[in-house]
Formats: sequence, structure tokens, C-alpha cells
Amino acid sequence: MAKLYLIPTTLGDTTIERVLPPDLTELISSVTVFIVENIRTARRFLKKVNPAIVIDDLTFFELNQHTDKKDISRFLEPIQNGLDIGVISEAGCPAVADPGADVVKIAHIRNIQVVPLVGPSSILMALMASGMSGQNFAFNGYLPIKNPEKAQQIKMLEKRMQTEGQTQIFIEAPYRNAQLLGDLLQNCDPQTMLCIAVDITLDTEFIRSKPVSFWKTNLPDIQKRPAIFMIGKV
Repeated sequence: MAKLYLIPTTLGDTTIERVLPPDLTELISSVTVFIVENIRTARRFLKKVNPAIVIDDLTFFELNQHTDKKDISRFLEPIQNGLDIGVISEAGCPAVADPGADVVKIAHIRNIQVVPLVGPSSILMALMASGMSGQNFAFNGYLPIKNPEKAQQIKMLEKRMQTEGQTQIFIEAPYRNAQLLGDLLQNCDPQTMLCIAVDITLDTEFIRSKPVSFWKTNLPDIQKRPAIFMIGKV
């Protein structure tokens, strides 16, 4: 039976060779049906992987926040005809903080083999480089946008980190990074360790773990750059 391949992409404007194993090129080139978060981005990625790919010969299904959940099941129909399907996110690993998880769930229900492929995950790479606990950690996705809900969530996560030693990981839309950083500095204890990881795998990569008190007088320029935030113990 055909398979569902989870295909990682680059995290930004970097070469394929820097972050993806070379044998993925052959595998990706053999797939003709893709479930993607954004068709335009996916086409650019596929051409980057293999310039010889004929994009017009491929079939794309778009899966994002605008997709009707009732339509997702039919995206997997080509597998019944023996065609492998690839899932491609906007950046990094599909199905992690990504709508691709919805199609993976259906694949398991239908007993379709799901094959995760090797590639960059900004969440795990940031954790690896943070110096914080990799034995006990939680990825919390996006925090509430507005206060007081955001402040309450930050304090709750900090308390969990303090009592359980659990590293707390979260993300934000790049254009709200500075606002989130300001909220963290305002609501966290000065001694709490905060890791800011920006532009992972790019030439402008910045990853640093310092107490909140340090960041208050050393604000980094992170606005409109993909970032991972962590609070924890080092």
C-alpha cells in the first residue's frame, strides 16, 4: 500500500543541503501528490529540492486554517490508487504545531503507513541549544494574545517550571515577538532563565539563555523573525 510521507522543509532562506539528507531528494522527486500548507511555498521548495521536477505534473491539496475539516479525508484518496502522498508544512517538520496533524490522524484511522522523514525542527533544535531540561519539557504553542489572560498564562508556566523543573516552550507570530518579550520581562521573576532562539539554521541564527534580569537591559532585535521562547532551569 502507498504511504504518507511527512516531508520537512527548510526553516528559512538556506540551502537544502544544509538541513536535509541527500537521499530525500530522490524520495521527494518520486512523489506526485502533496498535501501542503501553502501551494506557492511548496512549489518553490520542490523546485529547490530538484529543479527537474515538473510542477504541472503534480497534484496539490491545500491544508491550512481555512480548510474545511470535512474535506481532509478526500485528500488521502490517491493512496487507495497506489500513489504515495507527501505532507509539506510552511517551515520545518509537518504535523508539529502545524495543521498537518489532522491528516496524519485520519491516516492512522485508515491504517495508512505514516513515514516521518528527517529534517529540522525549530522547537527541538532550540531546546537542544538552550541548556534547559530536555528530560522534562512542554511545548505550549501560542500564548493568549491579550492580557490579563497572557500574564496569567506566563505566571502559570513559570510556576510549573519552578515546581516541576519542566522547561516551558512557546512561540509567537513574528510581528508580535517584541510584545511577547515585554510581557515575559514584566511577569517573570528576574532570576528565571529565558532562552530566546531566533532564525534557527540561518546565517543570522541567535540562541541565548540568560536570566530575565539580563534581558531587561539587553533587548535583542527579534521583531518579525521566527522565534522560539523558553523558560527553564540551566
